[in-house]
Amino acid sequence: MQTNIRKENPQDYRRVEEMAREAFWNLYFPGCHEHFIIHKMREHEDFIKDLSFVIEVDGEVVGAIFYTHSKIVSKNQKEYRTISFGPVFISPEFHRKGLGRKLITHSIQAAKEKGYRAILTLGFPYHYEPYGFVGGKQYNISMPDGKFYKGLLVLPLYEGALEDISGYVVFSDALEVDDEEVTAFDQSFPPKEKKVQESQREFEKAASMLDE
Repeated sequence: MQTNIRKENPQDYRRVEEMAREAFWNLYFPGCHEHFIIHKMREHEDFIKDLSFVIEVDGEVVGAIFYTHSKIVSKNQKEYRTISFGPVFISPEFHRKGLGRKLITHSIQAAKEKGYRAILTLGFPYHYEPYGFVGGKQYNISMPDGKFYKGLLVLPLYEGALEDISGYVVFSDALEVDDEEVTAFDQSFPPKEKKVQESQREFEKAASMLDE
């Protein structure tokens, strides 16, 4: 199995969106938004083109990762620029082969080389702790509601990157979409059934878990 990581280019767009739809469908809620988020994100001012990568197996794209600008806002309203990844995915038939790890590791290294301060993301802690992410509470970084959630994860990219910085995170609105837009975009894909499944309950539970 020959793998290669490279920057996404326009020829990849539709294939990547189709795979994202397969990977996320019914995972967090019935249906998914991620394929449309990716589609819309590429035109957004917060999109970081240089950190958007695809991973190939034997010349075929099987996964991707996307980054946007985010920030930490301190109590006195000072803003500190950070970056965030997501969506990140591997095509379901290539799961459990270490490809996600390769892709994330590659992108973190690229972000370090470009001098970014820190990566903030939302997810299951056990997915991202192996890369050095820790809960936002350790750095006194909360969600905008002022609460510390277990799913808010932080990775400083150089020594002292977050020293004397605390506040709440603001993610890009590139990640926000409305259901009508998603439904309209989804019409251009083959029909898929929306279902309720166990992973959605797990996600809901994890998303609301406070770090106390």
